[in-house]
Amino acid sequence: MLQVPFIRENKALVIERLAKRNIDATQMVNNVISFDEDRRRIQTELDNTLAESNALSKEIGNLFKSGDPQKANILKEKATQLRDVSKELTEALNNKSDALNELLYKIPNVPNETVPSGNSDADNQEIFKAGDIPVLHEGALPHWELAKKYDIIDFELGNKITGAGFPVYKGKGARLQRALIAYFLDKNTAAGYTEYQLPHLVNEASGFGTGQLPDKEGQMYHVTEDNLYLIPTAEVPGTNIFRDVVLNESELPIGITGYTPCFRREAGSYGAHVRGLNRLHQFDKVEILRVEHPSKSYDALEGMVNHVKSILQELKLPYRILRLCGGDLGFTSALTYDFEVFSTAQDRWLEISSVSNFETFQANRLKLRFKNSDGKNELAHTLNGSSLALPRVLAGILENYQTKDGIMVPEILQPYTGFSIID
Repeated sequence: MLQVPFIRENKALVIERLAKRNIDATQMVNNVISFDEDRRRIQTELDNTLAESNALSKEIGNLFKSGDPQKANILKEKATQLRDVSKELTEALNNKSDALNELLYKIPNVPNETVPSGNSDADNQEIFKAGDIPVLHEGALPHWELAKKYDIIDFELGNKITGAGFPVYKGKGARLQRALIAYFLDKNTAAGYTEYQLPHLVNEASGFGTGQLPDKEGQMYHVTEDNLYLIPTAEVPGTNIFRDVVLNESELPIGITGYTPCFRREAGSYGAHVRGLNRLHQFDKVEILRVEHPSKSYDALEGMVNHVKSILQELKLPYRILRLCGGDLGFTSALTYDFEVFSTAQDRWLEISSVSNFETFQANRLKLRFKNSDGKNELAHTLNGSSLALPRVLAGILENYQTKDGIMVPEILQPYTGFSIID
């Protein structure tokens, strides 16, 4: 959530930057400033009324002590009137504050100055590419056919048990999945991230804290009776560890990692591009999260990008990095880099990681602060990244490592799987 003082002091910049998202924010920004002016005016009236009421109460007490109850009783009537006015002003202040917050919740984060303008993923900027795209043998198959051929992932069985988008991993497929999770976690902890095991359901406050609510409410599975949400990513419970927390500056930076299943309704998704592991309702992901000093968050973002690079280099998968344009940028992000792996059998790029800096946007919602060198509370910056999302990484491995004799296992994973080929 954007801070009101920032909007008020940088009105033109906010409107200009939000235009990169193809949003004309003029009216919203004007409404925020207007609502805030009303709120501050009401707050001033309330403060003055309360001050007058307190002074009157002291005067009434003194009159009773000095033996002048008649005058004291006259003033008591005025005090009653002031209490009624205070009650009305408090209600008006709460209503205006709620209206202001409701409006602020609908305004996305301001894109970083380096974010390109654009309407869709077609306008994202490729900034890096590495790895050789393998030349596959004649008759090479997409991963959903390989999964069936080697009996390692059963999409039909998952459909029987739950529905489309809930695959069942079997045998060497399950072991390869577990190997990837362990490898990702080991890489992250070796890089200084502390491992957490996190809840798979969160409350409404957690959803609002990281910006999934109200923006993506329709994409989350909702346990209505308990008003809990299945997590779309470990970012939600992981970042909410720090909700309503004031850190010491010496505690920064903080880095955590965690593996969780992730649940997304993906309403409206259909077509050939979502076959197999390309888009699921339940999938596994290892996440990295950081809480940073504002002056160091973009250096930290670069470090996270390099960390994900190192994983893909060890997996020896062809990949590229995109800087997302404004039209493709997530609601809470100021700057996002997407990693994509090339699927040779499908002849297309598959997104496998997003690494983002949210600056103070989440921290403001979370009330996540640190005490700076001046002893004042200051909002921290939050960042997160997939390290990595498993389905499309697995799809890339199955398709790019396939041979006539079977599917080779990347060398870095073989100590985790205990085997070198799926045949």
